[in-house]
Amino acid sequence: MKLIVRLLLSALAVVVLANILNGVSVDGYVTAIIVALVLSILNLFVKPILVILTLPITILTLGLFLIIVNALVILLADSLISGFAVDGIWWAVLFSILLSVLQSLLHSFLNDD
Repeated sequence: MKLIVRLLLSALAVVVLANILNGVSVDGYVTAIIVALVLSILNLFVKPILVILTLPITILTLGLFLIIVNALVILLADSLISGFAVDGIWWAVLFSILLSVLQSLLHSFLNDD
């Protein structure tokens, strides 16, 4: 049950950010739920592979390259989902940062007993 609530909160964060940012668009609420689900799956399977492959540059930049890795995951989700669009890498970086902050705020309201 908690997984579904986290997924819906992530979808809410996607909708809010798509309404705020000009370079990001989502067709509807169902698409936002699909975006949240696909981002979760990509973060589970693809992101660790990207982190390992880019480990030298991540160490060189003291971890700041992970922001670009997050943006690449978002752009990959953009190419997989037809109702979700991100205009470029910089919009993906901004979306990634704001999505992380908003998800942290929304998930902090859940009671983790």
